[in-house]
Amino acid sequence: MTDTRQLRYFVALADHLHFAKAADELGIAQSALSVQVLKLEKEVGARLLNRNKRQPVSLTEVGRMVYEEATAALQHVTRVGQVGRLAARGQLGFVRIGSVASGVSSGLVNRMLKDFRSTHPDVVVELVGMDTPRQLEALAAGEIDLAILRPRRKYPSGLSATIIHNERLMVAIAEDHPLNSKVKLNVSDLANETFITPQLREDEGFSLTLERLAVSGGFSVATEIRVQDFISALTMASAGYGLVLVPESMQFLMSRALRYRPVSGLEENVYLALARRSREYSPATRALLDSALANVKISASRA
Repeated sequence: MTDTRQLRYFVALADHLHFAKAADELGIAQSALSVQVLKLEKEVGARLLNRNKRQPVSLTEVGRMVYEEATAALQHVTRVGQVGRLAARGQLGFVRIGSVASGVSSGLVNRMLKDFRSTHPDVVVELVGMDTPRQLEALAAGEIDLAILRPRRKYPSGLSATIIHNERLMVAIAEDHPLNSKVKLNVSDLANETFITPQLREDEGFSLTLERLAVSGGFSVATEIRVQDFISALTMASAGYGLVLVPESMQFLMSRALRYRPVSGLEENVYLALARRSREYSPATRALLDSALANVKISASRA
């Protein structure tokens, strides 16, 4: 069976068309070079070289064809090694990231991927929009590699997360809502209002935030409408169906139909976490995770 050593020796000889020069380049004896070329000719079943003491060594027609293929094969073998080394260092690969909407609106995803791309330009990254419950399912199932989501009091077995972003809460109100006549909004002003929550499938996240808001304002939430996502919530709010608690970074969405108001007494921030599987992630995923967490530390040190 042909091996890469035979191909390498033959290519060197074909390049020089001189046994002594080729042997010097390879650092072997001419006899060893001759033996390997003869083995290759036997493997191929044809002469690859014209050998004549009175004329320089030349390639036969078969030899020229084998030379082209051998050169390509050796380049491919070299590339295989390079790819393997780059992949092992996280410089090549594929990473699939899930993110909630505010991961994008806050600029967090943009900063994270821009920093990573500057040092790992050959890693392919796919970004998928998902709510937090779906991300946790997808992460556990291996459908995504990293998740930017709302923190949870408890994560499924095998998953862990680190807080990487926080911002203050505001309330989104339809432009023509009576509350907008107030110069300043207090938590108590929100009593008896209907709230729209971007959360269909669970009782954590913004539903819990809404409960804490009501407690601090001394009222109970009269009505809570749950929808699939923030775009749906804001669309309904703009039509006057209720109010939406939103991260500050979302205040530029649908800004003509909504007013985004700070609320005095609403001191609570909202957070984003970067979640991953505790084990079984690729070098490229590890590299992106390390880059993201390092940038969080840098940002914190500058604050």
